[in-house]
Amino acid sequence: MNRIFSGVQPTGNLHLGNYLGAVRNWVRLQHDYECLFCLVDLHAITVWQEPQALKTHTREVAAAMLAAGIDPKKNVLFAQSQNPDHATLAWIFNCVARIGWLNRMTQFKEKAGKNRENASVGLYAYPNLMSADILVYRATHVPVGEDQKQHLELARDTAQKFNSDYGVDFFPLPEPLILGTASRVMSLRDGQKKMSKSDESDYSRINMTDDAETIELKFRKAKTDPLALPETMGELAGRPEAANLLGIWAALSDVTLDAAVERFAGQQFSSFKKELAELAVAKLAPINAEMRRYLADPGEIDAILKDGAQRARALSAPVMDQVQDIVGFLKA
Repeated sequence: MNRIFSGVQPTGNLHLGNYLGAVRNWVRLQHDYECLFCLVDLHAITVWQEPQALKTHTREVAAAMLAAGIDPKKNVLFAQSQNPDHATLAWIFNCVARIGWLNRMTQFKEKAGKNRENASVGLYAYPNLMSADILVYRATHVPVGEDQKQHLELARDTAQKFNSDYGVDFFPLPEPLILGTASRVMSLRDGQKKMSKSDESDYSRINMTDDAETIELKFRKAKTDPLALPETMGELAGRPEAANLLGIWAALSDVTLDAAVERFAGQQFSSFKKELAELAVAKLAPINAEMRRYLADPGEIDAILKDGAQRARALSAPVMDQVQDIVGFLKA
């Protein structure tokens, strides 16, 4: 069976964009693939994290994934730092990947901004850790958004160079899986910016912990334009907020964007947003309730992650034994 690896940063609550763009698809994929789902806390500390907050956020994101339907018995769910094989392989890849490759990574430029010289080495080199995350399990497929395809290409390049440098056919070249109607959900305050948990305005996103009243309020206040909803797909051009809200409705309804445009053609935003909010509440309320149940017992979350980490290590240990032999390291 093909093996999937996917990770999410535990740097705050998951939001609707994470759910529609990733978690919901993971729930569907778990029936057809061998899946590893990782809370990538090593990636999180490439920028400063308050230690206790990181622990809290790791449990919150785990709770959200479990509540959304990730089965920890069918899949491997764990925190990245719980398996040191990730970091070991990342160092080897630091010595395989080329500086020129990392210099082309657009996300480093975006995250470092004008303070590039003050960015951590980890932030610069984290694509190599991402490659290790995938290849330490010899994963064959990785669900990615459009903005992450560059990192997967780096993982493929690194695997290929390792194989070439050492004259082996060891690491597979992982393939991307780009899934879902709403793989890129935008901010409710700006239809040209991706929905993000780092946005200063809480009204820019629907958090997985938001109650029904808050969800309704956020959609009611969501930015729109003064026109009625478009009657054709062609009329969506230049209307990012309309496209975003219709895309969210389409994804929550499991229909195409074309079907959403046809369903609400020419209607006013006020009535559409009311229906959108009701749909979001119906889909998210059960997840919210289950998430709160998990968070009331952090010991249960920790036990699930510990079990997942042990199973992850059982998969990665044989890979690392072979890697160390290929590289020429003496066995401990």
